Amino acid sequence: MTRTKTPADEAEARAVQDELRHQVVLTETGPPPGRGLVAGVDVAYDDARDLVAAAAVVLDAATLRVVAEATAVGHVSFPYVPGLLAFRELPTVLDALDSLSTAPDLVVCDGYGLAHPRGFGLACHLGVVTGLPSIGVAKNPFTFTHEEPGARRGDRAALLAPDGAEVGRALRTQDGIKPVYVSVGHRVSLDNACAQVLALSPRFRIPETTRHADSLCRRALREAS
Repeated sequence: MTRTKTPADEAEARAVQDELRHQVVLTETGPPPGRGLVAGVDVAYDDARDLVAAAAVVLDAATLRVVAEATAVGHVSFPYVPGLLAFRELPTVLDALDSLSTAPDLVVCDGYGLAHPRGFGLACHLGVVTGLPSIGVAKNPFTFTHEEPGARRGDRAALLAPDGAEVGRALRTQDGIKPVYVSVGHRVSLDNACAQVLALSPRFRIPETTRHADSLCRRALREAS
């Protein structure tokens, strides 16, 4: 996996984003839903100890059974800056992915991809540096607008940038439950990203990949000495 040093400041971080943004691939459909191996990644913070824990959990896409998991704990190496969150999370997430015993066909991030103020959220950043197809699934809306999707599972509405471009979708994963926010990261189409999320969310609002990774990273943080 490609590694870059931690930027020295916000200006350098934005320059890195500008360089890597042009490497995002938007012309591939991505792996088919329900097949292969899908990884979820998530992080948890302990601000008092300046620690971040990351988890990577790989599921069999057909059965949603966990087949591999790994964690990594490190010190936060970049301050919190809106729009530059990937620089805080990515080093530890990459360590967790590197520790997996099997490589996934797709990575699902708890966050955004193209639906980002600078068009390069965590899912894009992670996809470019790993080369893996990636998507972002966020729990809360960010700076983009959308109509309310229908109330049934699978209903969706375009997530619109200020210029009117569709940068993601508000997707209803369960009847009558508030939507999640899906955006492309790298090497996956938006239609396929939504299909992947529905396949990964048979019972709950949040994809199983994210549910497992969230639980694991929180446990790793609690156990960190």
